[in-house]
Amino acid sequence: MNQKKSAVIPLHLMMLPGCILLLIFSYAPMFGVVMAFQNFVVTKGFFGSTFVGLENFIYMFKLPNFARILRNTLVISAGKLVLSAFVSISFAILLNEIRISRLKRFIQTVTYLPHFLSWVVLASVVVNMFSLDGAFNQALRSLGLERINFLGSNTLFQPMLVITDVWKGFGYGSIVYLAAITSIDPGQYESAAMDGAGWWRKVWSITLPGMMPIILLMNVMHISSILNAGFDQIYNLYSPMVYETGDILDTYVYRIGLIGRQYSLGASVGLFKSIIGMFLLLTANAASKRFTESRIF
Repeated sequence: MNQKKSAVIPLHLMMLPGCILLLIFSYAPMFGVVMAFQNFVVTKGFFGSTFVGLENFIYMFKLPNFARILRNTLVISAGKLVLSAFVSISFAILLNEIRISRLKRFIQTVTYLPHFLSWVVLASVVVNMFSLDGAFNQALRSLGLERINFLGSNTLFQPMLVITDVWKGFGYGSIVYLAAITSIDPGQYESAAMDGAGWWRKVWSITLPGMMPIILLMNVMHISSILNAGFDQIYNLYSPMVYETGDILDTYVYRIGLIGRQYSLGASVGLFKSIIGMFLLLTANAASKRFTESRIF
């Protein structure tokens, strides 16, 4: 018994630095939630500012643009979730069909690479490609066509956000799905081939059902963060011209909370987002247990 304890102690010591960082950067800042219930004044601090109860939340819901910002957040996040899942699953299925190992590794490397690059870097690539003077519009002009203002059009900005985000993450997101495919019994494919099943029938009747528990689990987990539409991407790409369709909760909190110095209102919007996220996380956990016989926690 003592030997087991002595073997576990080094493992806990290895976890200690991570736990300390978690406490400092994740749990300690939660004390700032009190600003959502105050008329917070920096010079007075947390203990000197006046408590106003739910007034900030009432004011938040009465803002004329709050419903639009919430709708933008849900539309962009849902679009990313659905399209990313579809592309990642499709890519994993197609990648599994490649039998030349060097070609397979090359494709994996190329598609995984954007995931590890910051949106600060990738945003400059997107701007250089799709701005009015970018490569795409220059190609249109060379063909005698009109230029398209992707970064300044409220109609095109949301689709561009979804597509570029999927491009950045679908390769890395396919790793789990590819692992799920490799765990399927090869004997099922051999039996299907003997029965005359083609490639599409094998995918529909064997591959997708074999992947379904992982597909459900991954997407149920992502539902809990549906109000996180991607601050770093949108902040580096949007402008006042596309606030109508590009402004989300995170960018709104940044503008009114930090730039506008309305700390209490910014904290109330952030707390609202956190409560919805917690509710979705608990719902996702229950759904995961019901449909995949496993739980997130």
